[in-house]
Amino acid sequence: MIRKTLKATSFLLTAGIEQAVDRIVESLETYVDPDDTSALAEIEVSRTTRHHRGGEIFRAEINFHSRRGNLRVESEKEDLYIALGAAKDELLEALRSRKLKRIHFIRRSGLALKNMLRGLPWRRRK
Repeated sequence: MIRKTLKATSFLLTAGIEQAVDRIVESLETYVDPDDTSALAEIEVSRTTRHHRGGEIFRAEINFHSRRGNLRVESEKEDLYIALGAAKDELLEALRSRKLKRIHFIRRSGLALKNMLRGLPWRRRK
């Protein structure tokens, strides 16, 4: 289970924002080991202004900590929910990439071990 902290800067949190953040944390569950108790998602949302063009810009920042390492993503958009979605997508892509790299490493290591046991050179077959 992933623990979460939520912080808002320059505006008040609403129930809708908290629900959106809960959905983000739930989507991260598939990429975290179930027995990893150190998993933590620190989410900060803030409202800033564009000085030259006017209007409001929303920033969503997610710091994700687990025993496999730390990841940080940030997104700035004109809508808060779009910024949260963009940050979530970027974080999920980074988690997918990390998981695939680990799986490929394990498979390559297994292939090298099989080749060594068979007496073949220690290289991948093509």
